[in-house]
Parts: sequence; structure tokens; C-alpha cells
Amino acid sequence: MTEPRPTISVSAARRRTVLDALRRGAVPESGLDLLATGLDRYEAALNAELDAVASGASVFKAVRGEYGSGKTFFTRWLGERAKRRGLAVAEIQISETETPLHRLETVYRRLTERLATASFPPSALRPVVDSWFYALEEDALAAGADEDDLPDEVEKLLTARLAEVSRHAPSFATALRGYRSALTDGDEATAAAVLAWLGGQPHVAAAARRSAGVRGDLDHFGAFGFLQGVLTVLRDSGHRGLFVVLDEVETLQRVRSDARDKALNALRQLIDEVHSGRFPGLYLVITGTPAFYDGPQGVQRLAPLAQRLATDLTTDPRFDNPRAVQLRLPGFTQESLIGLGTTIRDLYAEGAGAPDRVKALADDAYVADLARAVGGALGGKAGVAPRLFLKKLVGDVLDRVDQFEDFDPRRHYRLTVTSGELTDVERNLATAVSAGDIDLDV
Repeated sequence: MTEPRPTISVSAARRRTVLDALRRGAVPESGLDLLATGLDRYEAALNAELDAVASGASVFKAVRGEYGSGKTFFTRWLGERAKRRGLAVAEIQISETETPLHRLETVYRRLTERLATASFPPSALRPVVDSWFYALEEDALAAGADEDDLPDEVEKLLTARLAEVSRHAPSFATALRGYRSALTDGDEATAAAVLAWLGGQPHVAAAARRSAGVRGDLDHFGAFGFLQGVLTVLRDSGHRGLFVVLDEVETLQRVRSDARDKALNALRQLIDEVHSGRFPGLYLVITGTPAFYDGPQGVQRLAPLAQRLATDLTTDPRFDNPRAVQLRLPGFTQESLIGLGTTIRDLYAEGAGAPDRVKALADDAYVADLARAVGGALGGKAGVAPRLFLKKLVGDVLDRVDQFEDFDPRRHYRLTVTSGELTDVERNLATAVSAGDIDLDV
């Protein structure tokens, strides 16, 4: 990551969204283009892939990087670009207890829970399904159907457009029919229950399932067919595809060996299905640490998966191929961390009551001092420091400069890093035994 991009004029709402997230020590959900530094090298290749997916292709990408290298930031930045192209987006955190990868029905459930579009936040499943039925009605009317024939013509279109899906998962179309029937009858409770079942939710009332003509719960093998169905519904309702992130896949290394092997094989199956063309309009991204891709408890444990993800990363990172299946994020250096800090400072100043005072008291030299101090608190690891550095910069320094006219961060602020505000990785790298106070060297 190199030179920061110049700050552009942005709305107060976008600025607030970004700064509020940084103040909490979190990655913003949107507005990431305002912070993107050093991502220019990836844009051309990734834009081409997104355009291909929007035209009906499918893409799989593996993103690798150490903790703090910006994997979550990168995938959300890419997700914003996907939304601008008309794709829906879903970000899924893989975990042993909540979302185990070896149970794809659970992954599918999280996908529908986290489904978002440019117009609707999670979960956007219901508005997407409703707009799909509206589109079917419009197409039927355009084809000459009258009001009396409309239900039958919509049924014909539903059957035709889900024909391929029904070969693998006939209950997907059955559930959609049950949902529409319940709405027509004014039975909102049953309609909501059937849609929950369609979204992979377990323990849906038996009466609602009987009403829709479906049985049991979605299983691992049915998840592929249901994903096909969601892609079809998205496309026909005006969305050009689906961008899905499976984040923190490295957690597979910590599960029992049998569950790990099943998860790695599920990932291999998923990659093969993407490459086979079964999921037109799907851009699937996984993220993980280098240890997951290269270590004995990760990808290398399953030879067919390792072959599919094999990428030459022996050259200088400057010459990494962004079109390759595996993309390496180099992480932050002290220089790029300072550049990001000044970008945030300028963004903050644009909406501050006294922008000149913010820039004067938190000048480039002070931002650099603060970045070095936070890095020092984390064992000198600049690559691990971005989250905590930006949290301190916005919440501890810039907010005070903006609100108190007599506050001078060089005189009135002393950096403190307490154990409670650190993640496990950050805590392990902290140099002070008690995570005590660290003075700015100014």
C-alpha cells in the first residue's frame, strides 16, 4: 500500500458512517473508497472480473494476508464495487460453532441472512423475492396475459425459469409457490415462515411446511441447488449477480480433524461448482492467513484443493498477478500507515467545525508520531496496528481537537493501550507486560 488518494468532497452521512466505524475500531460497512490506498494495482483486473460476472460468468478468488493486512477492508471495498454494478452482496464469517464450512446448509443460511443490495440492507431476501414475483407478473402482462389468466401465466414463467434449479432442488420452486399462495390468501405468518424455510432457517413450523408442500430442513447437498435458485431469482429481479465473501476461513485449522477434512472438501466442491459454470453470476471470495494456504493444517492437507489454489508467489510482491486465483495483500508498512492516517485526518477535517485547527494540531508529523507509538505498543508490528491506530486517531485525538478549543494532543494526550481494547493477536504482540502507558516521542 503506497500513496494515499486525495480526499474528495463527500456527504456528511458517508463521512459519519466511516468515522463512526473507525472510532469503534471496526471496518466501515460502506464508504471504503474514501480510505482505499494502494489498491490501484488491483482495480483493472478485479473490475474486469466483476464485469464478467455481471454478464453471466462466475469467478472464484482466494485472498491471503496476515492479521492487519486489510483482508476485511479489501473484500468490503470490492463488495462496494460489486454493488455499483448491480450485484447483491453477502459477507459470511466462517466459525467452528456458528458457521462451520463443512455444513453448507449453514453457510447458505448465513448468506440469506446477510444478503444486501444497493437498495436494501440485510436481509434483503424478502424484497428480492417480492420483486421477482412482480417481474414475473410484468413479463406475463407484456406477453398478453389478462388479469384472469395472470396467476396461471406467472406459474408457467416460474416453472420455466426455475427448470434448471428444479433438476437439483425441486423444493426451492415449491417453497416459492407456497410463499406466493400464502400471500394471496392474506396469511402473512405462513408466508414469513415459508420464506424463512427458503432461506435455510431450521425449525420452521410443521404447519407452514405442510402448507407449502415442503418437508424437513435444508441439508448440505441441497444448499448448492438453493444457491442456484437465489442466483436465478436475483437475475430475474434486476440484479446482475451475487458477490459472496467467506471470511476468516483460516478458523478451519482449529477444528477437529474430521470436521476440518470435511470443510476442506466442501470448499473444494464449491470451487469446482463455480468453475463448472453451475453458478452464473457468482463472484465467490475466501480470505485466510498464509498459514491456512501454506501450512499442514490448512489447504495443503487436501491435495486437490491445494492444486486448485496453487499460485506462484515466489516473486517480488510488486509483480503479483491480480488475475491469479490467489491474491496476496502485502499489508501495511509504517509509511503506508502514516499515509492512511493523514487521509483520515483530512476526511475528518472536511466535516469539522474548525478544519484548520484539526490539520494544524494533528499535522502530518503528529500523525506519524502517533502511528509509530501505536506500532511500538504492538511489538513494532506496523502491519498489525491499523485498527488500533485509527481508533486512537479518531476517537482519542481528532474528536478532542474538534470539541475542545484548548486541547493540544502534544501537551494533553498520552497514548494508553490497555489489554481490554486489544484483540487476541494484538495482545500477544504488545510489548508491555501490563499493556501500560506509552509516551509519544515528540
